[in-house]
Amino acid sequence: MDFAASRIALPAWVRALVLAFAVLLWAGAGGAAYAQERPAEPRYGDDNIAAELLADGMPRAGEEWMLALRFTPSAPEWHGYWSNPGDAGLGMVVTLDLPEGWEAGEHLYPVPKTLLTSGLMNHIYEGQYSVLIPVRVPESAVIEGLPEITGYAEYLACTDRICVPQDALLSAGQGGDFARWRAEIAPLLDAQGSFEVAGGQLRVAIPLPASVALIEPHLFIENTRLVAYAEVQTFRRDGDMLVAQIPLDEFGTGEAEAVSGILAFGDGSGVRFQATAGEVPTGGELIAGPVSMANTPPLWTLILGALVGGLILNIMPCVFPILSLKALSLARAGGSEAEARSEGLAYTAGVVLACVALGGIMLALRAAGEQVGWAFQLQEPSVVIALLVLATIITLNFAGIFELPSVDTGKGAGRGAFATGLLAAVAATPCTGPFMAAALGAALLLPTPLALLLFATLGLGLALPFLLIGFVPALRRMLPKPGAWMDTFRRIMAIPMGLTALALIWLTVQLGGRGFALFALVMLFGIVLALFVVGKLQKAGKMAWPAFGLVAAPFLIFGAFALPYGYEAGGGRAAQESVLEPRIFSRDALAEARASGQPVFLWFTADWCVTCKVNESVAIEREATREAFEQAGVIAMVGDWTVRDEEITQFLTDQGAAGVPLYLWYEPGADAEQLPQVLTPDMLTERALRDR
Repeated sequence: MDFAASRIALPAWVRALVLAFAVLLWAGAGGAAYAQERPAEPRYGDDNIAAELLADGMPRAGEEWMLALRFTPSAPEWHGYWSNPGDAGLGMVVTLDLPEGWEAGEHLYPVPKTLLTSGLMNHIYEGQYSVLIPVRVPESAVIEGLPEITGYAEYLACTDRICVPQDALLSAGQGGDFARWRAEIAPLLDAQGSFEVAGGQLRVAIPLPASVALIEPHLFIENTRLVAYAEVQTFRRDGDMLVAQIPLDEFGTGEAEAVSGILAFGDGSGVRFQATAGEVPTGGELIAGPVSMANTPPLWTLILGALVGGLILNIMPCVFPILSLKALSLARAGGSEAEARSEGLAYTAGVVLACVALGGIMLALRAAGEQVGWAFQLQEPSVVIALLVLATIITLNFAGIFELPSVDTGKGAGRGAFATGLLAAVAATPCTGPFMAAALGAALLLPTPLALLLFATLGLGLALPFLLIGFVPALRRMLPKPGAWMDTFRRIMAIPMGLTALALIWLTVQLGGRGFALFALVMLFGIVLALFVVGKLQKAGKMAWPAFGLVAAPFLIFGAFALPYGYEAGGGRAAQESVLEPRIFSRDALAEARASGQPVFLWFTADWCVTCKVNESVAIEREATREAFEQAGVIAMVGDWTVRDEEITQFLTDQGAAGVPLYLWYEPGADAEQLPQVLTPDMLTERALRDR
């Protein structure tokens, strides 16, 4: 089953490809037609983003007169584009009918924002925005009242799913807040910069006073197809010189006579710059950029961290529900030496295979442009439904409702241990314990073979206790011998598995809404009913499993059709409730909070992340923490990664994190300090009051 916000589910990269293709078609058809002649009437209209031409007072001979194109979206989801729209979209095309001798200058834009969708970077404006057009009025101009200025504008209005061409016939009128609109325009630096192209990179040196704060800098390059817009940009600072480095567009020529654009500071402001070919300084202090391999620990420490991190997962709460399966397997390992070793190897193979498979799928999706991280499968409703069915089946099996020899119930052999290992690895993904962060983060940067080695080592650490028991007789002798107690123990272990199933039901509500969860419960009821019938027939000594198909089939068919229909992306999500009253994360919100001069605590969480929830109950959701934050003036901010969020995923990647939890502390004017992934009760209160 595949679920999406729409009734027809398409992968994000397919939607992006269709969007880009549609834009190219429009550029080749409608755009080309416009370039030849202006229509007498608008062809598309401006229903989605309205355009209005306004004038700043009366023109004067020999002076500059300012016009403004004011754009107003009809709804918040519509956005417009900068002069260089980025990987997709189109810039605005405007013609003005000016009196003879009057000349329109370069269009002046506010500082744009970035929008990353399926690996494509766009340069956009959200909400109302104004593009200023300076007009040079000749000395000989005879002005009698407001001259009649008309024109035509053609542009693109887009949401994150569709793009619609827009056009408008213009007629200048007076009005508008030109003082504010001028203030929103990025001013041009007096001094000129320099640039060079070398090693597949564009390096730009921009003269910028060291006193200018750069919260989250980004360079918007006006030259089209020169740089790879979605690649991470690197910034270094040496006194009053800022050097930016951006990978080149692999499909571009890599050549430019001059480079210009806008340097965004990260707080909504920025400056325009112009650069000519010349020498670009090297060195300087790194202030922003990707987490490079030069900054990662040695490989042996990453392998050790993955091994120890996997070992610790055995005591993390997210792994506890499947300890019932492991306990039964370990008890049975008190048999022959060969059987014990076979069980240990089969279990280890299942764990390692699952970890390598999950890691490989994650790396492949990221290489295809998808913004995913560790435990990404728990953001997929179809996977959560499958886990819910599996947890329910195991619960009923443990409770003695029916027998399933292929699961570790004392009757299977290596198959049961292998299946247990697979389940252990899948159940462990919501947790990220100590020592794992550096290893999983580095896996996003290492070559694929080394990255898969880290995932395999993580699986080995998770399987290590069971593997040792299989190969060390002294450890096996410490286990109780098999007996009648195992049936009682198995039924007791049905309780944590049942709680796991209830938690997954709650997660389906969070991911897809109440209707989606209700349809899932109807399907699940059919499966439970079928298993009860199977159990009755098994106890009577009759053939049982054909009856399962007959009873369950109608409910499974219902689920196949009803679940995609009932799915509503994030339909059950409520605003994050917290005693800290946090702001909701976005890059703009973070930049605004950091610009306030107050400390900022930012944490990333997910409803399926057990480690996150434990940390929140232990250290975050406490009155003592709230009081300490109020006393120190700390701004709290949260990013919820329960459902896939490309902006959060990209931010996690920038921080060298493969998943959640992630805890960041920003002191005023300082870079982020990454806190441990396991928080102690007083860690945040002590950090808030330090040096206060």
